Amino acid sequence: MDVFQIQNPKDIDAAVSGGATANTAQQGANVRFLAGGTTLVDLMKLNVERPQKLIDINRLPLDKIEALPDGGLRIGATVRNSDLANDARVQRDYPVLSQALLSGASAQLRNMATTGGNLLQRTRCVYFRDQDMPCNKREPGSGCAAIGGFNRNLAILGTSDQCIATNPSDMNVALMALDATIHILGPEGRRAVPIADFFLLPGDTPDKENVLQPGDLITHVTLPALPTGAKSLYLKLRDRASYEFALASAAIVLVREGNAISEVRFAMGGVGTRPWRVKDAEDHLRGARMDKAAFQTAAELFLKDAKPQSGNGFKIELAKRCLVHSLQSASQLA
Repeated sequence: MDVFQIQNPKDIDAAVSGGATANTAQQGANVRFLAGGTTLVDLMKLNVERPQKLIDINRLPLDKIEALPDGGLRIGATVRNSDLANDARVQRDYPVLSQALLSGASAQLRNMATTGGNLLQRTRCVYFRDQDMPCNKREPGSGCAAIGGFNRNLAILGTSDQCIATNPSDMNVALMALDATIHILGPEGRRAVPIADFFLLPGDTPDKENVLQPGDLITHVTLPALPTGAKSLYLKLRDRASYEFALASAAIVLVREGNAISEVRFAMGGVGTRPWRVKDAEDHLRGARMDKAAFQTAAELFLKDAKPQSGNGFKIELAKRCLVHSLQSASQLA
């Protein structure tokens, strides 16, 4: 049995101070912040995560959903997924986020899982979760068993010869389309990171999944106000209707002007090593007529750099159809 400590800091500064003692020689893995624990505790049971210290942040004042003066929204790091999905302001102004959250996990897990934890959710690649198999994300330099192995559920965008694991979160896909900003407090002070810069591509260092440094604590997420008349939705395609991760998903934010699109943002999940967004595909649709041909061209642009593996080539066509259908549905809402 692994021995570890649990600390209950009295305030946010004390939590950050405790987290800053992480041993970078062990890749900063010996200290972890604990909120819902729906991913962390699971991985500890599998010996994938082996922290020496857990810092419980559940008692800290990070659980509020607050309107911002500019019309946006501030979401605390320990806001539970169920509370966020069912918040009246989220359902009214950011339905794509509510729909994404409600499409993920079970009701019981959503009652525990948090905003910050969801941002840091680890991949569901079977080799990452199996100590007996090589995995560069879990043990750098050991190899990637998924390449040439079972990879049906893994990424076709943003991969490298070191890792092809997908980001599993539905919430992160919606936040990407919403241009969210991640707010972080660490030993070096506060900083705000656009979500497009928060997640890292695997490259040669797949063990580094985001820009957080030892001791960094996500305190909250902010969403900008959407343009007037914006409609949003989330579409998730999966092997079964409940409690399953996406094979392909799409988060859409769209503004219609007559029969044309004046503004559009979209991201996809289930296909990338991080929540995936392609600005060229969005640019193609701005000012374009809302018809299937335009949506299909945008889908082609979105998937043009896809690199399928032995078992997931079907995802290219599936992702295209997912994106086209979700754009059609969003245009009908508008």
